[in-house]
Parts: sequence; C-alpha cells; structure tokens
Amino acid sequence: MGISRFDDALGNGIERAVRSHHRRRLSRIGHERAFTPPVGGWADAGTFSPRPGNRLELLVDGAEALPRMVADVEAAHSHVHLAGWFFTPGFRMGDDGPTLAALLGETAERIPVRVLAWAGAPLPLFHPDRREVRKMRDVLASGTRIEVELDAKERPMHCHHEKLVIVDDRIAYVGGIDLTTFGGDRLDASDHPARGGIGWHDACFRLEGPVVADVADHFRLRWAGKLERAQPIEPVGSVDVQLVRTVPERIYTGLERGEFTILESYLRALRSAERLVYLESQFLWSSEAVSVLAAKLRDPPCDDFRVVVLLPARPNNGGDDTRGQIGVLLDADAGRRRFLACTLHQPGRGGGIVYVHAKIGIVDDRWLTIGSANLNEHSFFNDTEVNVVLHDEATVRTARLKLWAEHLECSVDDVSGDPTTLVDEVWRPRAEEELERRRRDGYVQHRLTLLPHVSRRAQALWGPVSGLLVDG
Repeated sequence: MGISRFDDALGNGIERAVRSHHRRRLSRIGHERAFTPPVGGWADAGTFSPRPGNRLELLVDGAEALPRMVADVEAAHSHVHLAGWFFTPGFRMGDDGPTLAALLGETAERIPVRVLAWAGAPLPLFHPDRREVRKMRDVLASGTRIEVELDAKERPMHCHHEKLVIVDDRIAYVGGIDLTTFGGDRLDASDHPARGGIGWHDACFRLEGPVVADVADHFRLRWAGKLERAQPIEPVGSVDVQLVRTVPERIYTGLERGEFTILESYLRALRSAERLVYLESQFLWSSEAVSVLAAKLRDPPCDDFRVVVLLPARPNNGGDDTRGQIGVLLDADAGRRRFLACTLHQPGRGGGIVYVHAKIGIVDDRWLTIGSANLNEHSFFNDTEVNVVLHDEATVRTARLKLWAEHLECSVDDVSGDPTTLVDEVWRPRAEEELERRRRDGYVQHRLTLLPHVSRRAQALWGPVSGLLVDG
C-alpha cells in the first residue's frame, strides 16, 4: 500500500508540473486563455471566427474518402494544394483509383499543384527522416510539374502533422487521413476485413463554404512562396464551422505568437460535458484532457454520464503512456462503470489489429471536432495541426450514429436510442465478450474489443514524464 500511495502522489505531482509548465509557456506568449478558457462556446483565442453557411460531409475510412478526393482533384479548375505529414507517390487512391503520383502529375499538366510535406526528422532516430522525405519528393516531382516543398520549420522533436486537400479554394478535406502507406495502408473499408497486415480506421470532413477560405489561408501561411489570399466564399449550406489549429510560437513570421485553439476547443467542450464524451484518437496522454475527464468521472454531472474512448491496441509510440492514462481514468471512475476504453480488431482467427488513427471528439451530441490532432501534448502544443469544430446538433448526432453503426456492425437505426443505454447494454458487453474470446480462443467474432489497461502505478507516469521532458 505504501508503494502504491507513493506512486500515486508522484504521478499527480508530475502531471501538475506538466500542466504548470504549459500554462507558463502559453502565458508568456499571450495565450493563457487557450489553457484556461470559459466552459463551452467557440474558441476565441485564435485567428479564425466561426463561419456560417457551410456544407460538410463525414467520410469514414479510406475506401469512402479517397475516391471523393480523386473526383474533386480531377475536376479542379484553378489549383490543388495538399499538406501532409508524409506522402507515398505510389499510394493507391481507392481500389480502382490512380496512384497519388499519377493523379497529381496529370492534374499539374493543366493547373498548379502544390504539395507541402514535413521535411522529416533531422536525425534518423525517428521516421520518416530527412533522407526518406527527400527521396519521396524527388520521386513525386520527377518529370512532372508538381511543386513540392519540404517544411523544416518545426520545433525540435516535433513535426508538421495536418492532413489537408484544398481544391480551387472551394472544397477542402480536413481530417486524419495521410496519403501514404508509411506505417500502414490507409486504403481500408468500413468492415475492416482481415488483409494480412494492420487495418486502418480513419476519418475526414469534406467541406464547402466560407470555412474553406480559412483552410486555404492556413496553407498560405506555411507555403514559402507568395500565394494569393483566398477570396471570400459564398454560403452553400447551413452549418457554422470554425477552423482551429495548433501552430507553435516563433515558427512562422505571419504568426509569431503561435496559436493553440485546438487545446482551447477541447478544454471548453470537455468541461461542458453533461452526459456523453466520445473520443477516437491515436493517443490519449494529454494530462490537460485526462485531468478534466478524471474530474468529471469523480464527480459526474448526472448518473447517466459516460466516457467512451476508442484507441489503437498497439499505437506506434506512447503505448505505455496511453495505457497509464487509462489507468488514471479507471481510478477516477472507481468501479462505477462510467468509463469504457475500446479498440478494434480484424474479425476472424489471427486477425490483426485495426489501427485507430481517426481524431474525433464528440460531446453530448452538440459538439464535434475532426482533424489531425491527437489527444497528446504534441498535438496540443508542439506539432502543427488543423481541426474543424461545429456545434450543429443534427450534424453531430448523425456523425456519431454513423461511427457507432460501423463499430457495432449494425444499422444506424439500431444505435439511434439513448447513448447511455447503448454504452451499458451494447458497447460494454460486446467489448468484454470479444476480449475474453480473443484471450480464450485466439480469434474475435466482432471488431469491437475491450482495451486492456495497466494500473496507474508504473506506466501511468510515462505520459506526464514524456510531456515534461519531450514536449516542453
């Protein structure tokens, strides 16, 4: 018991130190409001205000999203801009689609095509490194009119992480889908069939309307050459949408103090939660987010309050950090079964994992964010990231039902009931049963599986330590 109490006190102390460090940093550059915003509402500590009059469509998994990107790029009239963490020239854009290189090369014969990629890790300790990215650039640009720029203006140990496709400053794709096979093939379908490697769950928004001009202006900030500002776009729909982002300070001359509105948006929304928090993320080791969720679980707003997180079974890094923070939330829940952590597997015997790469936050069917930002300190403070946020209840609920229907392998009508009842009577029994079957028989019948956790003692400390030493 003494060791457990010591570890608990040490963990709490480290987490407080991490939060204090980030608060001091943001305060020094005039962004403390992003760290301590009011409860609820739109982010107001950044560049972009909410834009009315937008139309948006949630596209889930590569098989749905990639062909739509192809069609829009092929129909482009003035220009195509892409920003991403990494690109694979031979990446297939749909089951019967062209490769990325062929699509962009043919388009560049008639209009400007600009590709903005992270320059890669300066030392070959992380991947992709500088050499790998330069090779990618050379393959993509060789013999074509594609303009490729490598952005090395990152904070040390961090990267440019947003995933954007912009067509004519009229249509934009914002989400988590990288156009690459690096680390896993993003071309996967919603049923995630066993395919010999890892599956890939991801999502993005296809946007039309005034918010697209803000996406285009963000690209313009990062592109080294001079680009014309996006012209105001007429309303085409009825949804208010806000572009939020992470841009560290002292990186770009056009935004010297940086911007941290993704952090602000999440903190506003999580603190306002009354009945349901649903999160999909590659990582969950932000002390800022976890502390808010833990406080909600210790003192829930109502008896029906639930927190559900969907995470990869084996993230490509930070696995112990995420599992430790799950332990923190389970401790806060104290056995009341308000918190549930799940993952996905390909069905069948020996089926691999489905890597959860989507970055989605939903609160009470009234707040939704999708973009490139994970729930870690990299995305909140140090990598460049782009998300969109909306408060339209009908759109938010439709998005949640689409995601839940996929994960629970049922129709939208089947998941249209009370969220708390669905979590207690469908999500949890399914996830627990599949984990037991996987352990006992070596296969899963359904994709949704309970995510095994570790106790807070030991691994729970690694996330905050990483945040303090690496993300400072």
